[in-house]
Amino acid sequence: MTIDPTAITFSVVIPHLNQPEFLARCLASLAAGHHQPDEILVVDNGSDVMPHDICAAFDGVTLLREKTPGPGPARNLGVAKSTGSILAFIDADCLADPVWLSVAAHEMANPDATVLGGDVRIALINPEKLTMLEAYESIYAYRMDRYIAREGFTGTGNLVVRRTVLEKVGPFAGLSVAEDRDWGQRATAMGYKIRYVAQMKVYHPARATFGELRQKWDRHMAHDFTDARTAKNGKLKWLAKSLAMGLSPLAEIPRILMSDRVSGLRSKMLTFGALVKIRAYRAKRMFQLMAGMNPDRLSGRWNRPQK
Repeated sequence: MTIDPTAITFSVVIPHLNQPEFLARCLASLAAGHHQPDEILVVDNGSDVMPHDICAAFDGVTLLREKTPGPGPARNLGVAKSTGSILAFIDADCLADPVWLSVAAHEMANPDATVLGGDVRIALINPEKLTMLEAYESIYAYRMDRYIAREGFTGTGNLVVRRTVLEKVGPFAGLSVAEDRDWGQRATAMGYKIRYVAQMKVYHPARATFGELRQKWDRHMAHDFTDARTAKNGKLKWLAKSLAMGLSPLAEIPRILMSDRVSGLRSKMLTFGALVKIRAYRAKRMFQLMAGMNPDRLSGRWNRPQK
């Protein structure tokens, strides 16, 4: 027996930190959507200036403040203050496709649907002339279909979940782990099926510099190495993975050539060039961790150390 999609109540939760222009664009994309949320909760996590004016410009938006650093705690506060039966999570720097919540409502009309992960595409500045990072991230970033199928989680920048399920799985973690992977894998371990919905799209800007991309991989590698050094044969496996990382771009050539996420020889060559550069960096960092670098140096912080 299906549920009437019009009877579903949506609470959209958006963590925010010092991204006022992006937040305004995100809220505008939600306002332009075909299915309007019942409420939007923006949870600021320590911005230099609270986005009062931005949130006040849109109907149905509540602005909250979470002092504990991290997008996970910010989302948890949004959940605690929300009222909808369905919780939809999007990041402040993302744009919602006009049918984002319409598709989510259609999927959640099936009572067997519990957790949905949607497609995340790159918001291109000029689709006719991609930058190197836009080309690279179009193929290699935010691949929620692969994360769901291979690793049992989806990104919290495009996550829809029933409130009853989130309450059973528990809150999002803090800065000590990758909170989206942690939450998704806890849900999977409890038997909940994360369904990938390709039509449920949001658009994320590509990183502006390689420095931002390196910071992302620093955080991931720090978390992964912390797990690896406590696992059986973890360090040996880490060493093997480190050795393979530098040569791995050669094996990716067929994937780049066959991908429908970028078109044209120029864009595909840019993708390969960026791939070589970032995987060489990852291999270097992995060897440094193996040699004794403290992973806490790489883990980064969502905003500032907690006092």
